[in-house]
Parts: sequence; structure tokens; C-alpha cells
Amino acid sequence: MPNAISGFSKLSKSEKIEWLLDTYFSDKEAARTLVKQYWNTDKKLQKLHDEFIENTITNYYLPLGVAPNFLINDKLYTIPMAIEESSVVAAASKAAKFWLDRGGFKAEVLSTEKIGQVHFTYNGDFKDLQCFFERIKPKLFTATSDITKSMERRGGGILDIELKNKSQDLAHYYQLHATFETLDAMGANFINSCLEAFAKTFKSEAEQSLPGDLEMVMSILSNYVPNCLVKAEVSCPISELRSKDISDPERFAKNFKQAINIAEIEPYRAVTHNKGIMNGIDAVVLATGNDFRAVEAGVHAYASKDGTYTSLTHCSIDDGLFKFWIEIPLALGTVGGLTSLHPLVKFSLEMLEKPSAKDLMQIAAVAGLAQNFAAVKSLTTTGIQEGHMKMHLMNILNQFEATPQEKHRLIEQFKTNVVTHSAVVEAIENLRKD
Repeated sequence: MPNAISGFSKLSKSEKIEWLLDTYFSDKEAARTLVKQYWNTDKKLQKLHDEFIENTITNYYLPLGVAPNFLINDKLYTIPMAIEESSVVAAASKAAKFWLDRGGFKAEVLSTEKIGQVHFTYNGDFKDLQCFFERIKPKLFTATSDITKSMERRGGGILDIELKNKSQDLAHYYQLHATFETLDAMGANFINSCLEAFAKTFKSEAEQSLPGDLEMVMSILSNYVPNCLVKAEVSCPISELRSKDISDPERFAKNFKQAINIAEIEPYRAVTHNKGIMNGIDAVVLATGNDFRAVEAGVHAYASKDGTYTSLTHCSIDDGLFKFWIEIPLALGTVGGLTSLHPLVKFSLEMLEKPSAKDLMQIAAVAGLAQNFAAVKSLTTTGIQEGHMKMHLMNILNQFEATPQEKHRLIEQFKTNVVTHSAVVEAIENLRKD
């Protein structure tokens, strides 16, 4: 068992690596080579990456792929996707091509309100607190004027501040619940700065004129943004669903809708169903330098907002019209953070023709809807494993360090055979025996 280390953060990058190699690795040279192999040869670019987080030792790469032919609101996009999972980009591309000839995707931003809260305790009378809040509310806005003036010039800023009584849920607990418009910025730093200014002013004023003890607990934005919503949909007459792998459109539409209905009422299915949606959304969020953990947390909370975890997508069949849609909260930004620092983020945003935050919300929602359509289409027709495992075949071949000749032979062999890990391993072993 290794000993604890003191002052690790003060060590140089090389010293940190050497300590790790000495402490944890039996083949130090192989580990050292691997770490350095993933350094960027451009020292300036590597320094930029090193300063994104603390204690960096190397870079961890993900593939950046693209899914072309996305027709969104009558405009064609090629969508960047950063993800490691086999078949995600292929499935998104296939769904985009399917709907390209059927009117494409329609998307709209329904609202862009973001939320932050100042959490505090108060042991006095709520009526006194309420009167105090109403009296000093204008001072809260004044206290943030230096922070908000730039945002306000562009049309954003603080929308409102409310006092919320949560003492029935937790003794003496109250909050200042503030709403914001942050335009093309995700807005986390802006919101948190405003909240801390609220808390400082609120506490200072309370000490002078509010009876009872008031204690600030914390000030922080919320990643649950149920009023920062975007909707995306596809629709066409059922007869137009006919394709190479859909010979009976009526039957396909019925089975597809039933699969969505199952995800709406069965949480075990809904979790996997929504994970598939997030395959598409997270890949776009990562490629564009946004916070996929914040997006994931907010989305899954939204899926549970009515008390039961349910599907984020929905389907209807009315008068022969097939319609499939998603309504989802997405707090995204196209300025600030990594969007102006990471070279591949800038590359991705330029590929999307420098979208606004609203544009990016629509693009990400469409990517999630397309991914879900492709998955449910496969599940209700050929089954999910046929396509997924054929894409996974290359991972298995690379795992066994197959030569180009071996890859060619085995890819041909598995065009007509079921791909399983054991079957591929057996085929590699037999090929090498021969």
C-alpha cells in the first residue's frame, strides 16, 4: 500500500509523473512512454491543455467524428460528435439521411431561463422575513449592477428574485430563488457572482434591521433548468416511412410507438432509452466545449419531474401522420469557458457556422432525437446487436492487434456471420493457426 504524499500539487509535471511511476507501475519505461506519447508536440498547445485542470500528467483523447446530412429548420448541418462508443455516429448519420428526404428536423427554443439560489437559515417569524425581503429587494439588484451591466447591454441579466419558504421541508430553511437570461453564455460564473453579491447584501441588511438570526449556507446556480427548454421533432405520413429495412410502414409505426409508450411507463426501460438519447446530446455537448455532466443531471431530473422517471421522447400516430419528438432542458453556451480556448471546440463551432446558444440547443436536441430514432428503429426491426456488434468488430480486432491483412479477412467473414466477442476471438485464433 503506497504512502500518502504531501505537497503533490507543488511538484513539477515531470516530478508528478516520476512519483506515479515509482509508486504504481512495474514497467516504468512502458508507462512513461505511454504518458509522453499523448503529449502534444506543440508546447504552447500542451501548456494550454495542462492549465485546464490541476495535476495534469498527459492528455486523454476521444475520437471527434461528424454526422452529415442533418436538415434542421431547412438548413443543412454536419454535426461534430466527440464520443468513444461504437455505432453512435453511424446511427446519427443514418437517421439524418433517413429524415433528409422526409422534410428533415424541426426545432424551436421554448424558453431560456436559468436558475440560481441563495440558501440560508432563519429562526424568526416568516412574516418579518417576507417584509424585509420586499423592502430590500431593489438593493439586491443594485448590488449586482457592476456584474450585470455588460450582460444587460446585450439583452440579458437578472429576470427576477423570489423569497421561498422551505421550512416545512427542512427546519428554518429559506432561499432566494433567482432567474437569469445569459444569452450565448452558459452563464455559470455570471450567475454565481450575482448570487454571492445577493448573499452579502442580504446578510448585511439583515444584521441591521431583521429580528432573529439569519445565517447564509451557500450560493450556487442550479443545473436543473426546466424553463430552459428546446423541442425537436420529425413527422411524415406513415406511407413515407417505407425504406430498405421498413417493408411494412403501418406495422413499423405501430411497433415504434409501442416501444416509446413502454419507455414512458417503465423506468427500467426509460433509463436505457434516455441514455441512448444522451449518446447523441453528450457527444455534441463535448465537441462544443460544454458541460455534459450538468446537462446530464438536468435532463434526468427533468425526466423525473412528474414523480416517475420516464421517456424524454414521445410518439403519436394521428390520421395517418407519424410524429416523433423530444422536449428537453439544455443550458448551453457558445461563448466563454472552453469555447474560446480549446482549438477543437473552436473548430466544431465553426463547422456549425458559429451558432448562437439557441442554435446549439436545437442542434443538440436534434442529435438526441436522431440517436433515439435510430436505436428504437433498430430495436423494433433488426435488433440492436446486429449493427452495434459489427461496429464493435474493429475494437475487438484492435484489441488483438490484428494486422491489416487479418482485418480484411475477418471483416469479410463477419459480413455474413453473427459478431460476438468469442466468435471473433475464435476466428482470429483459427486464422493465425492457418
